Amino acid sequence: MKRFDAVIIGAGQAGPALAGQLVKHGRKVAIAEGYRFGGSCVNYGCRPTKTLIASARAVHMARRGLDFGFSTGFVEVNWDRVRERVIQIVESTSAGIEKGLRSMEGLEVYSAYAAFEGQHNGLYRVRVGDEVVEAPQVFLNTGTRALVPPIEGIDQVPWLDSEGLLHLEVLPRHLIILGGSYIGLEMGQAFRRLGSQVTIIETSECLINREDEDIKKEVHRVFQREGIAIHTFSKVYKVEPSSHGGVLVYLRNEQDGSEHVLTGSHWLIAIGRVPNSDKLNLDSVGIETDGRGYIKVNEHLQTTAPGVYALGDVNGKGAFTHTSYQDYEIVRDNLLYGANRKHTDRTMTYALFTDPPLGGVGMSEQEARDSGRRVLMAVKPMKRIGRAVEQDETDGLIKLLVDADSEQFLGASVLGLHGDEVVQAISYFMATGSSYRVMMNTLPIHPTVAEFLPTLLGELKPLD
Repeated sequence: MKRFDAVIIGAGQAGPALAGQLVKHGRKVAIAEGYRFGGSCVNYGCRPTKTLIASARAVHMARRGLDFGFSTGFVEVNWDRVRERVIQIVESTSAGIEKGLRSMEGLEVYSAYAAFEGQHNGLYRVRVGDEVVEAPQVFLNTGTRALVPPIEGIDQVPWLDSEGLLHLEVLPRHLIILGGSYIGLEMGQAFRRLGSQVTIIETSECLINREDEDIKKEVHRVFQREGIAIHTFSKVYKVEPSSHGGVLVYLRNEQDGSEHVLTGSHWLIAIGRVPNSDKLNLDSVGIETDGRGYIKVNEHLQTTAPGVYALGDVNGKGAFTHTSYQDYEIVRDNLLYGANRKHTDRTMTYALFTDPPLGGVGMSEQEARDSGRRVLMAVKPMKRIGRAVEQDETDGLIKLLVDADSEQFLGASVLGLHGDEVVQAISYFMATGSSYRVMMNTLPIHPTVAEFLPTLLGELKPLD
């Protein structure tokens, strides 16, 4: 039986980086990956979806040629080429990660799924394929998978998750999407722009329902304008094969009781994710999970088993590539450099990569209202921002929230041109703990979207 200093299960965003640092510090390490190296981000998340979105935006802007003074004629989408571009980027990135890992001295790479097989003499035993290895430390980076709802007939009709959608050999004629959040919105808009008819079904009152009312309404308006059909307050209760080879989706409006039957060529399930913790045999070593299956961790990302850490989506402390990578940084610094970093110290930031994109950091307006603080807020529509007008992309708004007593930022939402980048700048500023007045007195660059942040801070007013 081989003994290692550490075993890493899963090669998502945290695992490979951690492996590199451990072997650099003289540790003998094993890493096991049963699927594709790079995790969800590389294989069916960030990399491929943003590649697809870039193609869809290029098509969309070409069709808008007359708005900018030129004509392209009929814009024809070559789905084979779009798909090929996506797959090439996925395969080259995943292969590059695997090649880099296999070239590391002191690291043994297993292309197999792994699970615990108990403990012996203070060491954790891990089955990797047909082999059992042992180590005093284990790091779990196994990610999540699509949540499949208990709908009547779901076993009788092929469905797509985000990975299957990106590998379709034909462009969907009518794509029906269950779920109006990140995956559903990004893929819905992209496929609509590429030429598919798109319908989004959402159980709540509006798309991206966790956002503030003004953000939700603006996103909803943009999607309707692009010709995307939206069914809110709706629940799918049955699916069955269509006589034309597609799918029949039966839904009921939970508000007025009306029922509808949609006929689609393909359907995407995008209602959430579940952690890949169920096949790790966690009970054999005393690792606890919460009611949804996420691995319980403390502020340092340690599980309930000494020497075992959970990083990335599987710990439920952030469902993003950037949170997974920061989990690696936290564990690296604490174990190798004696730091005391905690995941609870970070201010959550995120982006929805629709067009326009939405960036968010810290509290929403509703969360600020509920916090009991004295809050200052300022809002500016994108149509009043010069850079957005010049580029004829005026959908959206900027919203800033400040604590009236400490003068520190509480949060921000930027829906609009470069919103993902603008909110990143605000996030960095928030990390300094400085008064908003520092930013307000800073010299901005003209013409940019971010140049209006100092001006907007000068318009802060108490929340009603």
